[in-house]
Amino acid sequence: MASGGRTQLCRSLVLFSLIALLSTKLFSACIASPQFEGFGDEEEPIEETEELDETITFRSTSHPPITHSSDFQPPESAETADQTQEGEQQQTPPPPSSVASTFEYWDEDEFEGIPMHNQPTKEEEPQPEETLKNQTADDSPVAPSSTRRSSYHVEMICVSFLIAFAVNYFTGKRENENIALAWAAHFATKDSIFEKNFSLLGTGDGKDTPLLLKEGQNVFKFYASGRRFCQSLLATMELQSRHDLISRLYNLVVPCKDQITFEVFMNDDSMDQVVFALAKKKVAKVMHKESKDLQRFATLLSPPANRKWVPDDLTVISESREVASDLINDAVLDQVFGEKAFEKFGKSFISLHFSDQYPGSQRKVLIFKFTLPPANKMSDMTRLVLLVPYYIDLIGRYKLGSQARSKAETARAKLAQELFKELQIARQEALQKKKAERRKLVEEAESKLTAEAIRKKEEKERARQMKKAMPKVKMTRVH
Repeated sequence: MASGGRTQLCRSLVLFSLIALLSTKLFSACIASPQFEGFGDEEEPIEETEELDETITFRSTSHPPITHSSDFQPPESAETADQTQEGEQQQTPPPPSSVASTFEYWDEDEFEGIPMHNQPTKEEEPQPEETLKNQTADDSPVAPSSTRRSSYHVEMICVSFLIAFAVNYFTGKRENENIALAWAAHFATKDSIFEKNFSLLGTGDGKDTPLLLKEGQNVFKFYASGRRFCQSLLATMELQSRHDLISRLYNLVVPCKDQITFEVFMNDDSMDQVVFALAKKKVAKVMHKESKDLQRFATLLSPPANRKWVPDDLTVISESREVASDLINDAVLDQVFGEKAFEKFGKSFISLHFSDQYPGSQRKVLIFKFTLPPANKMSDMTRLVLLVPYYIDLIGRYKLGSQARSKAETARAKLAQELFKELQIARQEALQKKKAERRKLVEEAESKLTAEAIRKKEEKERARQMKKAMPKVKMTRVH
């Protein structure tokens, strides 16, 4: 009994020591796992004890799947195990990866922290540097020249557009300047039309002052003064935006012409009650809708039957037929607005607009609008430019007849009454608005008062009403 108890005790001690060794080995492997950073080196080998190899043998070549318990076999002797291992190695090819063979059914989410030792296979054996270089050279795709060029298409387009924009800016700027200078050289220099009709040309008093004032790359202005019947003349040239490449491309699709506008500001005592306009048909309709003075005073006139008149392409808008016939006289018809003369010299004509009720700071204005020809053909608009001084003198001397004057005065008196009524309505609306704002402020102030303050205010209001209702007593002294 004693010997049996001793042997059993020895067996239990050996079993306990083996369990302790296994637990320490597993604990060290868990610490060396890459999931626990900072607790050990990844490449540090795990020490294997000789006692464990001597006592217990494991099937290291092919582990059975963990989930299947029917593949378990009893341990064999050492010699038979070695023979079976050598036979299996000769018959079966080596597995591609030890991890795939050992942990084929391994659940990584369930068993975390247990190391997986990868043994290098034949495919993963280190290769020499020359073979690696050859493989990389063969595997790297060679980009054809077309793909390399296509990668720069966007950059090439952007750079070419910027270059074209810059070149067009300077060339378009020079073209506009040439047109403006050509006009000034033909009409505003010595012995020209404006030099003969105005004493002061340009923006200054000196001799070296420039004739043109440049307000933009496509806007130029010319100023003249010193003439009877008028205060001054302002000519504004609005040219195409040739310096802008996008605008130039747009003008190719939607054509646009260069324009010049003459504004003559008449003296108050030099212009009678005249509202008159002459323009091409489409322009005349737009002017009659948009201009307030033409809406209120003028109407579209039909051509008279007993005299020469303007071509069918033009429309006359006037306050009375008398004014229209006096302003479109035979001299004007022979020079510009006759059928034959207009075909030859009226290509650049757009409109005329004379008004003593023009909406703006200056009430009495003459406005002429023409298109500008190319720089080398400025002489084509000479007769149109001559209309400016001609109509300044004609309007300055013109006096209405009795019938036309009475009609004009009646229309202006009616307009004055309408304007007065509109002014009274605007004043009443302003007063009502002020009263409403004041009432709102009082209501807001009353809403903030306390009950005691409201009671006192009501008492004061009641006393004031009672005092107002009492009869007035007049006291007299008896001597």
